[in-house]
Amino acid sequence: MTDCIFCKIAAKQIPAGVVYEDDEMLCFKDINPAAPVHLLLIPKVHFDSLAHAGPEHEALLGNMMMKVPKIAAQAGLGNGFKTQINTGKGGGQEVFHLHIHIMGRPA
Repeated sequence: MTDCIFCKIAAKQIPAGVVYEDDEMLCFKDINPAAPVHLLLIPKVHFDSLAHAGPEHEALLGNMMMKVPKIAAQAGLGNGFKTQINTGKGGGQEVFHLHIHIMGRPA
């Protein structure tokens, strides 16, 4: 997708405060944080939202969810964190590329 800001970040066309990356996903600091630690975990493959995920995304979504606690701990959120996935306009989604918010306050 050529006009997706998160695809451009994943392709390194737009700089971001990357805190984690592997072959499937990228995690970076939110530029408008709602918490002292506010990260966004995105798949490198584009799909709009959780409502648009298909069977082909099942393993990727599982891998992303399993990575969240590790990323949170590395960001200093050892006492806990909040995750959020906004889905669709009615769910508050603003960027239509699936992403998981990881938020919290360091201990």
